[in-house]
Amino acid sequence: MRSLQPQMFDELCPSVLSPVRIGDKWGALIVACLADGPRRYSELRIPLARITPKVMTQSLRTLERLGLVTRTVAGRQVTYELTALGYSMLEPLQAICAWAAEHWDELVDAVDPDEESALGA
Repeated sequence: MRSLQPQMFDELCPSVLSPVRIGDKWGALIVACLADGPRRYSELRIPLARITPKVMTQSLRTLERLGLVTRTVAGRQVTYELTALGYSMLEPLQAICAWAAEHWDELVDAVDPDEESALGA
């Protein structure tokens, strides 16, 4: 399994402007991080450093409630892993990211400069 890289998600990656959300704002990025297999919370923090710990925990819990992620506790180690349903999201997620990348300029032009929340701020 490849390691997660800090620059895995550019601050203005196409997923930021995607009109489709999985669970919440960060759900799709968490699902992408789990694509290669189980990860510990600390591993997920590497590429998702812009998310506060509180919001990341909330996002993981939301993904659990949706049946997309399982949380496993073994002693002091907690890991998160995609369920079969979560893995089934990967192909549509890739299609959504490709669509957002293809329409990036149009999406950026459509965002009101005063509405920073659309860009993930």
